Amino acid sequence: MIVRLVHGTTEETVRDLQESLEREGLRVLRSRERSRPILALAGKMPKGLVESLTSRPDVEDVTKPMGELLLVARSMRERPSVVDVGSVKVGGGTVVVIAGPCSVEGREHVLSVARQVRDAGAHLLRGGAFKPRTSPYQFQGFGVEGLRQLKDAGEATSLPVVSEIMDAADLPAFLEHDIDCLQVGARNMQNFSLLKAIARAGKPVLLKRGLAATVEEWLHAAEYLAEGGCERILLCERGIRTYEKATRNTLDLTVLPLMREWTHLPLLVDPAHAAGIARIIPPLSRAAIAAGADGVAVEVHENPAEARSDGPQALLPAELVHLVAESRVMAAATGRSLHAPSRG
Repeated sequence: MIVRLVHGTTEETVRDLQESLEREGLRVLRSRERSRPILALAGKMPKGLVESLTSRPDVEDVTKPMGELLLVARSMRERPSVVDVGSVKVGGGTVVVIAGPCSVEGREHVLSVARQVRDAGAHLLRGGAFKPRTSPYQFQGFGVEGLRQLKDAGEATSLPVVSEIMDAADLPAFLEHDIDCLQVGARNMQNFSLLKAIARAGKPVLLKRGLAATVEEWLHAAEYLAEGGCERILLCERGIRTYEKATRNTLDLTVLPLMREWTHLPLLVDPAHAAGIARIIPPLSRAAIAAGADGVAVEVHENPAEARSDGPQALLPAELVHLVAESRVMAAATGRSLHAPSRG
């Protein structure tokens, strides 16, 4: 249950209300919203509580979000959240492009791709150091050395970096190398031990939708992060598994306008893992921005045929230039703008 108090309610009134609710056996969580006090109530609601709250002159409304959502629910904020990832703001009327190799394949390679990502006008550098692969015989990434190479490439180009974490035991390495955003992949969306561990790390988290997860399950995974103390969460739709075999997964853009009603968190789309086919990534990116995405995440490689992972869905650097230009046009068409590019 979420209780939104009227503008101008005094701190003394809020504190008294919070204490009275806690005496009822409820856990009371407060929104960081500055324009008005908003309280989220967790626990079994006493009989007649809702009626009692709605009758108060200092309570504007009482809402029941989807499932047991509280902190990530739309009604916990006056407007959609903006998440800082390094120098880049995600959400708030601008569109970002995240790009980079699927896997970090070596120091010179990732630096070369990073320069091309920057020169294309993209905003964040992605790259996998720990790679979850279907087969144990496929390339698994360079691990900690991959993190070091990715971060060095990001610093050389003034691009914040995003990389996937698979195991809480690896968290110290991500923090030591100051990875700007921790990505939780589709396979780990409901790895609650991992979510609890990284929630306390103080880093932005990019949470991908699970392979067959419902929107409600996805949002409740985000609630685990928020409840654990993570204040900067990015949600990323990356396609779900269906019976259709024409593409790697089925990109579910229908969720974007609905998610705007259900959560205040920024929304990204990864058309690369949805499609698995490089040539259809640009139109899917345009469609994602048209549907309201705050950004898209794509993969780039100088020679996709030689990529150590996911080559068929990797764009060439020149194709990334066109995608960024098209993203600028689509952002403008939807009343927004493309985030300013890095000048590093």
